[in-house]
Amino acid sequence: MKGRNIWGGTFEISHEETPRQGNGDDDRMTADPSSIEEVKQSWLLRPEIGMGKKKKKRKCCSIMSSIILKDRMMMVIGALVVLCVLAAVIAIIVVVARRQRHHRALPGPDDNYTVALHQALMFFNAQRSGKLPKDNNVSWRGDSCLHDGKNNLLGGYYDGGNAIKYSFPASFAMTMLSWSVLEYSAKYEAVGELNHVKDIIKWGTDYLLKTFNSSAKSIHQIAAKVGDVNGKGVNDINCWMRPEDINYARPVTTCSNCPAVAAEMAAALAAASIVFKDSQKYSKTLIQGAETLYKFATKEQGANYNGGPDAPSKFYNSTGFWDEFVWGGAWLYCATGNRSYLQIVTSPALAGHADGSLASMNRGVLSWDNKLAGAQLLLSRIRMFLDYGYPYEEVLREFHDRVSDFMCSYLLSYPNFNRTKGGLIELNHGRPRPLQYVVNAAFLATLYSDYLRATMTPALHCGATFYRSEELRHFATTQINYILGNNPESMSYVVGFADRFPQRVHHRGASIPKSTKPGCQEGLKWEKSQKPNPNIIVGAMVAGPDKYGDFKDNRTDGNYTEPTIAGNAGLVVALVALLGGSTPGPGIDRNSIFYAIPPMFTPPPPPPSPWKP
Repeated sequence: MKGRNIWGGTFEISHEETPRQGNGDDDRMTADPSSIEEVKQSWLLRPEIGMGKKKKKRKCCSIMSSIILKDRMMMVIGALVVLCVLAAVIAIIVVVARRQRHHRALPGPDDNYTVALHQALMFFNAQRSGKLPKDNNVSWRGDSCLHDGKNNLLGGYYDGGNAIKYSFPASFAMTMLSWSVLEYSAKYEAVGELNHVKDIIKWGTDYLLKTFNSSAKSIHQIAAKVGDVNGKGVNDINCWMRPEDINYARPVTTCSNCPAVAAEMAAALAAASIVFKDSQKYSKTLIQGAETLYKFATKEQGANYNGGPDAPSKFYNSTGFWDEFVWGGAWLYCATGNRSYLQIVTSPALAGHADGSLASMNRGVLSWDNKLAGAQLLLSRIRMFLDYGYPYEEVLREFHDRVSDFMCSYLLSYPNFNRTKGGLIELNHGRPRPLQYVVNAAFLATLYSDYLRATMTPALHCGATFYRSEELRHFATTQINYILGNNPESMSYVVGFADRFPQRVHHRGASIPKSTKPGCQEGLKWEKSQKPNPNIIVGAMVAGPDKYGDFKDNRTDGNYTEPTIAGNAGLVVALVALLGGSTPGPGIDRNSIFYAIPPMFTPPPPPPSPWKP
């Protein structure tokens, strides 16, 4: 008897998949059965058989023909047997090869997604602050801002085209990269980028550990920003100069009441602690820091917290903190196995706060400001793979239902989000800088498609319609292909990818020649110059086109041409998720993300109240 599929549809999987025509992301080759059939038919020879009585003088010839016919039939039968054996052997080899987690299941090194992934990771090398490692591989970058926080806040990443370091979006970027490593480490390794992406994460988490007293069990403040954006005169917004040439004081902005920033930082350190689980000392340091930050964020009150919203800076202020509470708590549960975190994030009160704080138009829109979609998918993973029951099932099921809803909203059949004339989904409803939201949605859709495949759930239930899980991957493919150049502008929005890409990226370091050292105001001529950037910032995904699909390659307008580390993190995770197309092979890693979670024996639900007449 087949088990009931609680996610809709049947557990039966059709093996007759029709691969979509993508951008080189599906290299499957299948034999053409018609050609084999033609070969069989050509060997089935039909000798002519005369009608009526045969003459006696041809009896010898008839006997000879019969012998030849029998010989030919034996040859045909033998050939068919050989063909069947060969077909069986080939089928076995194909099945075994597809099950192996090796390079052969991935596209070759010239595949578009592989090339774009290499480049997108290089962008983080260009954004590094502090004393750079010898293998940084960005020729026009050098050591910079070596006196941040009086030498106590060296390192980290510049957020975008300026030299400011924000803890909030940087933490989100590290959380996303860590999540992708935990799900797709085999794919990173197959394309030779596993060590690189782990170095990128560690560069970020090393800096985050410096922004608070990570060795303490309780803290009173964190450093939310390094660099100045307020007032007039010399600061990181008004000055257009390379980070290597900055010689003015860079203030540090601290906060004692910033729950969203602290909870996001906790998520980043917790997720990274699983990535570095084999380095026990460093992993424990990350876990301790994450737990300290989460206590600071929630004041150890969880859903009863009544603090105000964050306001540590002019930019990157969170619109709420409940989504970060769920996000950070979910990652801490995965990192520690401490059931108290699961109890916090599945409490109806906290779940209700998080869901109620989000406008319906933003459901399913994952970004540096809104983590709920990611948190709901992560907790749905727990439900799908660990099969928890009482007392967690009710809220986990609600999260899972939300995931199904926003996955359906990504599909072309649903009108939740408009699309540009070229097919780009408008997750930010026509507001500027759309690509950072699109890449995150592409990652979530591909990841959920892989979850469905891993749990042998062939379809997504959207209202009265069932959609194959491959529809989610197709959505992600179309959006990433748009970003890589399949759009009305015929332009890749990833710098250095393909023949046509933005030349005037809103980025101080890339726009000023390395041989010059202009001062604060002198550098403005480079910002306003119509010439292409002298330094190509390889792998940078710019902000993207406007709501009409039009793009202006204008250095002075960051709404079109500025890249950010949060946006590029989304690009990286979407690309690695899509590697290999829909072919079997290195999919998700089912277990690493749960390595710290002990087996759970959930208590049965309480019995119903005794019947009273």
